[in-house]
Amino acid sequence: MSEKVILVWFRNDLRIHDNEILSEAVRRADKVLPVYIFDPFYFRTNASGALKTGSFRARFLLEAVADLRENLKKYNAELIVRTGDPAEVLTQLAEEYHISEVYHHREVAPDETDVSERVEAALWKMQLNLKHFIGHTMYHKEDLPFPIKDIPDSFVTFKKKVERDSTVRPSVVSPELILTPEITDAGELPTLEELGIPNPVDDTRAGEKVTGGETAALKQLHKYLENCIQSSQGKNVRSALCNSSGLGPWLAVGCISPRQVYWEVVNYHRDNHLPNTDPIMLELLWRDYFRFMFKKHGQKFFRSEGFGDVPDVAANQDELFEQWKTGQTGVPFIDAAMHQLNATGFITNYSRQAVATYLTKNLQVDWTKGALYFEEKLIDYSPASNWGNWAFIAGVGNDTKSNRFFNAAKPTDQLDSKSDFITTWLPAAESIS
Repeated sequence: MSEKVILVWFRNDLRIHDNEILSEAVRRADKVLPVYIFDPFYFRTNASGALKTGSFRARFLLEAVADLRENLKKYNAELIVRTGDPAEVLTQLAEEYHISEVYHHREVAPDETDVSERVEAALWKMQLNLKHFIGHTMYHKEDLPFPIKDIPDSFVTFKKKVERDSTVRPSVVSPELILTPEITDAGELPTLEELGIPNPVDDTRAGEKVTGGETAALKQLHKYLENCIQSSQGKNVRSALCNSSGLGPWLAVGCISPRQVYWEVVNYHRDNHLPNTDPIMLELLWRDYFRFMFKKHGQKFFRSEGFGDVPDVAANQDELFEQWKTGQTGVPFIDAAMHQLNATGFITNYSRQAVATYLTKNLQVDWTKGALYFEEKLIDYSPASNWGNWAFIAGVGNDTKSNRFFNAAKPTDQLDSKSDFITTWLPAAESIS
C-alpha cells in the first residue's frame, strides 16, 4: 500500500502554531509536503502604474516566508517555494510527489477565491481533492449564532450576539514532528527585483523596523502584553502601545492567528490578575466582522456605490487625489499621515480614519481610489478590513450606524495642526506656521 502524502498549500497562514491545515495533515498523512507559491498576479502593476503589492509589504512577505522555512526545519521539514500560477504549480507538484490530497485555508475576497476555484478545478481533473479549512478568524464560522446569510449587517448587533452566544475555540496543538517526502528541489525565495518590486527605503523616522515572520509576531505579542502590565501598574497609563497591538502586519499574512492572540491575552490577564477589558478584543472582532461581511456580500464592497448610491465626486478629483496621496493638501495632520504612510507602509488606525474621511468627505474623491492606494501601500493590507473600512467611512457600507464602536476621526478643523507627530512627518517646507 502506497504512503499517503498531503500537500499543505500555505497562503495567508504563514505559521506553525495554531495552523489547522498543518496539524491535520500531520495527523492524517504519512508524509506532508509544505508549499508556498509567489503568484505573479499579486506583484503586477496596473494601468495607472500602481503596484498591487508595494515594496514594504512585499519585503515583509518575503521575510515571513523565509521565517516559515526556518521554523519548519526545526520540525525536520522543508518548505517548497515556487513562483508561478498556483493551478499549474500545484498540479505539477501533485504529480511529482504522488499527492493524495491538498489542504488550504479558505479565503473570502474575490481575487483569492478565484485562485482557489482554479486550483480546485485543475486538481479535480487529476481526481484530487482540494480540502478547505477555516482559520483566519477569532470566532469559527460554524460557531456563530447564525448562518452566514443571516449575519446581522449592524456591527453593534453582531458584537452583542456573538459575545453572548459564541465561544472562541482552543488553539490547535502544534505538531511535534513533520515528516516530508524526499525533496529534490526546495526552490529559492525570489528577490524583490525578480518579483518586479523596487526595494523599500527605510526612513530613520520610522523607528524599529517591522520584520515578517511568526518569530517576530510572537515577540510583538509578548511586548504588547508586557506593556499593558506596566500600564495597569501605573507606570505608563494606557500607553499608545497598549491601545494598539501593532499586530496588524503579522495578522494580515497569518504569521499569528487571531485565535492564538485571543487566548494569549486572556491567559496573560488571568495570570496577572488584570481585568480582561483589552482593546485588542475589539480590534479582532472588527476584523472578524469584515471577513464575515465579505463572505455574505462579496463584490458589493468593491463598487463605488457599495450598498447605496454612488457618492457625489468633485469634477477635478484626479488632481485632488494626487494632492492627497502625496501629502500636499495643506492640512498638516492629513499631510503628515500620508507622508508617514508613503515612507513606512504604516499609519495608525486613527490616521486611517482621518485621511479616508478627508478624501471622501472634504475632497469628494471616489473612495475606491483611496482603498486601492491603501492596497498598494499598507504593510498590513487585508482585503476585507481595508475595503470594508473604506466603504464604512464613505457611507456606502452595509452598516452606517456603528460609529460608537468605530474609531471615528475628528472633523478637519479639529485635527492637530501642531504636534510631535506633525513635526516629525511633515517636511519643513510644507509645515504651516
